Amino acid sequence: MRICGVDEVGRGSLFGPVVAAAVILNPRRRIVGLDDSKKLTHDRRAVLAERIKEHALDFSIAQIDAARIDAWNIYQASKQAMIACIASLTTAPDYLLIDAMELELQVEQKSLIHGDAKSVSIAAASIIAKVERDRMMDEFHVTYPQYGLCHNRGYATPDHLAALREHGPTPLHRHSFAPVRESATWSASASQVPLPLLTTEPQ
Repeated sequence: MRICGVDEVGRGSLFGPVVAAAVILNPRRRIVGLDDSKKLTHDRRAVLAERIKEHALDFSIAQIDAARIDAWNIYQASKQAMIACIASLTTAPDYLLIDAMELELQVEQKSLIHGDAKSVSIAAASIIAKVERDRMMDEFHVTYPQYGLCHNRGYATPDHLAALREHGPTPLHRHSFAPVRESATWSASASQVPLPLLTTEPQ
């Protein structure tokens, strides 16, 4: 049976795409060290991602950009990214293990809460999705260095929120997310001419 693990990363980020991956591991090629990508160091994830790509029977990565996240909502965008990466596999899976999501696909499946800590297939998907999204954030950082994307990865860290207040959002920010929407309305660099208060009833 070909078991496919599916996971996404970047769901809570304020910037850029949500990225999903699907992985069908080779049961004859055990990869030591697979775990939830958030528990691994940057260097360890990079090493494991290469091993997964080398030894897996099949894998695929898909993304949904910020504009479509704003148009649909992050939940639907995450589902669409997962469906897209499954559809891109060259090997049809017999069974899906999905991290905390149910997909409208005619494939037998199971949703696991904290699945990346319970299933090596989901952990493998989370690792290659995380490595791919981090690579994209490093590239975006070159264009938008003021937001610190190379280290905050677009999440709502204090430095990212401060940059949003100072500079406002970019076209690649998720404008439907409250911190981005609020920064577009008012920024720390904005100013307003003070107006006198009325002290008597207007005539």
